Amino acid sequence: MSSRPAAGGGRWVEVDPARLGRWVEGFAERHGPPTVTAQGYGLLLTAPDGATAELHAPPGAAGDLSASAGTKVGGDLAGFLAAAAAPRRIGLLLARKSAVAVGVAAGEDLVISKVDSRYVQGRTAAGGWSQHRFARRRDNQAKAALGEAVELAVRLLLPEAGTLDAVVAGGDRRTVDGILTDRRLAPLAALRADRLLDVPEPRHAVLVAAVAAARAVRVLVRDPAPSD
Repeated sequence: MSSRPAAGGGRWVEVDPARLGRWVEGFAERHGPPTVTAQGYGLLLTAPDGATAELHAPPGAAGDLSASAGTKVGGDLAGFLAAAAAPRRIGLLLARKSAVAVGVAAGEDLVISKVDSRYVQGRTAAGGWSQHRFARRRDNQAKAALGEAVELAVRLLLPEAGTLDAVVAGGDRRTVDGILTDRRLAPLAALRADRLLDVPEPRHAVLVAAVAAARAVRVLVRDPAPSD
């Protein structure tokens, strides 16, 4: 479980779906039994002392949660926990300027994976024509790397599009956006989750770790206001 400050106050906590029930129990123990209300993002827990926890549905779980909400009045915590923990098939696209990793996760297991990298020259301190020449070379290398990343996604991810519940991207947003603007990848772009994973240079180990990050339930926690 990881935690980081949230813009506007509070903190984001990422919880493994299998541990979410225990996390909710701990929240209730610390702040009192919360009321549960359904929200567009998932569920809102509001404790008697004013503490709140927003449970954001993980990628690919929205359909399960909508079906559950249709049979319940108010927030369905048990249904949310079950839907969040259910195995899903998620496509992964991790990219930075000189490397890309694609994969498919079935539940917690990475069942398809491929990593590719291409040299992209760094910036140079030289000036004048040399600087312009290096800049053109770097741009050409970056374009070639992007093209190869697109082809990798076409070969490995696109055939799986019909089986995926969601596509989760990570790395550099501009590079990921550049890959998914290819018209052939429109079926994958349509499945893209809002979540962008913060990952280093894509490697196989990074891709494996991304499976857990893609499945995690993100919780926005805000503590009660201090009493006078």
